[in-house]
Amino acid sequence: MNRFPYTAGHLLVLSLREVADLADLTDDEAAGLMAAIRRAQRALVRTLAPDGFNIGFNVGSAAGAGMPGHLHCHVVPRWDGDTNFMPVVGGTKVLPQALEDLYDELLPHFS
Repeated sequence: MNRFPYTAGHLLVLSLREVADLADLTDDEAAGLMAAIRRAQRALVRTLAPDGFNIGFNVGSAAGAGMPGHLHCHVVPRWDGDTNFMPVVGGTKVLPQALEDLYDELLPHFS
């Protein structure tokens, strides 16, 4: 789970081997990573019933990757109308559920 989520349920998925770029993965590693991304999405659908998702990678510092050599995929559930004034005016995000509580709900989908 992302410690600084964009929205409730924002997950990070990474390969078992630390790499900097998708091109650095073997075909088997890439297939395993995609399977894990799909599993994360299914878990979020079952747990939170979002209306959609943003799913993607930031590769390289110019693209917003914060940790060189640490490729990960963001799986971000989205809901119709989920943008609001809090990030713009208040400089903060409003999450409807504590990370620890949501972790407990999601964990059975990964066991």
